[in-house]
Amino acid sequence: MVFGQVVVGPPGSGKTTYCNGMSQFLTLIGRKVAVINLDPANDALPYECAVNIEDLIKLEDVMAEHGLGPNGGLVYCMDYLEKNIDWLQSKLEPLAKDHYFLFDFPGQVELFTLHSNAKNIILEMTRKMDYRLAAVHLVDSHLCSDPGKYISALLLSLTTMLHLELPHINVLSKMDLIESYGKLAFNLEFYTDVQDLSYLQQYLDQDPRSAKYRKLTKALCEVIEDFSLVSFATLDIQFFFLQTVRTRRVLGILLSLSIKQMDMCLLVLKEILLSLAKLQLGPWTGIITDILLNFAYDMHIRYMLFVIFKIIFLLCSAKLSFLIAEVTTAAVQEKYMKDDDD
Repeated sequence: MVFGQVVVGPPGSGKTTYCNGMSQFLTLIGRKVAVINLDPANDALPYECAVNIEDLIKLEDVMAEHGLGPNGGLVYCMDYLEKNIDWLQSKLEPLAKDHYFLFDFPGQVELFTLHSNAKNIILEMTRKMDYRLAAVHLVDSHLCSDPGKYISALLLSLTTMLHLELPHINVLSKMDLIESYGKLAFNLEFYTDVQDLSYLQQYLDQDPRSAKYRKLTKALCEVIEDFSLVSFATLDIQFFFLQTVRTRRVLGILLSLSIKQMDMCLLVLKEILLSLAKLQLGPWTGIITDILLNFAYDMHIRYMLFVIFKIIFLLCSAKLSFLIAEVTTAAVQEKYMKDDDD
């Protein structure tokens, strides 16, 4: 059974950066991953591309031959890919046995709100090819700094969710930059949980342009609240990946030690295991930690201990990284809540 992510979102929301960071993270934890670039306008790929739509059709050729602009050219490319879905299937079949897929889609929002070509391509993969896919919709966190833009992002997220009909998660990306956009009107939880949108109205009324469309804005907010589907996770993909790399480097140093060197780092290992138990990753953590420490004084068991510790790490590394990301988000949220109190 094949699993994967359909990565979508407006231009500049960080889709390619997300695919690059996520592919490296999955590789670090031992998963085989294949990134499929379906954006013909993406000519600077930071990741190793397993399948590239430019091998089928090029945006520059379409624009030159048919006299289309960038948006019209992208729609044409998606239509062409839909008509030649067998090409995509033939490229994916050799990878489907043991790879996790990341599909990097174009950023033009009309492809996921007005046109059916991208949706039909995804339906072919989920129904005909029997892939288990989830949509990851990225939205730049700077939109939270402007109430009008935030409502637009909510409406876009809702429309995309209804259009794609996939298991779906909305993500506020570039959280490391959110402080540079200025002070938010509310704490971060207000924006991630999509709480009572009527509180935004007083800020919208301060802008003469927004005040003119007060009734329209109110109606749009009511539509979003009536569906009650949209919420956001937060992500700084660069920090997420960096912490994973650092943790794996520490593990690599430990596993390269000789038997004699193991004697010197036994106390350090004990502290690591005790810290692992305190993270409360599961009821089994404390039991395994106790067993490992009880047998740590036998030389042969010590060597096995490092092997077992590696297995534990591989099982827990994803959880550890998400815990780090949650702590970072909580720190940002605490800062805004403190500013509100002041």
